[in-house]
Amino acid sequence: MTDLPKAKRSLFQLIADVPTLVRELVTNEIAQLKSEMIGKLKALGIGGAFIAVAAVILLYMLGVLLTAAIMGLSSVMPDWLAALVVAFVLLIAAAAMAFIGYRKLKGGIPPIPTQTIDSLKSDVNTIKGMGK
Repeated sequence: MTDLPKAKRSLFQLIADVPTLVRELVTNEIAQLKSEMIGKLKALGIGGAFIAVAAVILLYMLGVLLTAAIMGLSSVMPDWLAALVVAFVLLIAAAAMAFIGYRKLKGGIPPIPTQTIDSLKSDVNTIKGMGK
């Protein structure tokens, strides 16, 4: 093989190539970003589907456990009363969860990042030289 010396390019030729090189770089970066995001979103979709199926199976399991609780209680009381006792316990649990959820939601209203806004205002005032 013969090694041919590369022709040296002038500064103007190099500067003229910059827009093309930048365009190619941006295009390649966007293609890589698309490819990576598609792969990640596909993995998220598949993982989410498996979690949804697991949640459905858990709901069925909960139904079976509730049935077992009713059947267990029906050995010491009438069937209808056992079903009412289990339903009442579920009602109390649901009411407690709803109350806790309501309190948490109330603490997050209004959904405005007040601490961050105050911090940004303080930063702007500091930059302006006004202190707090």
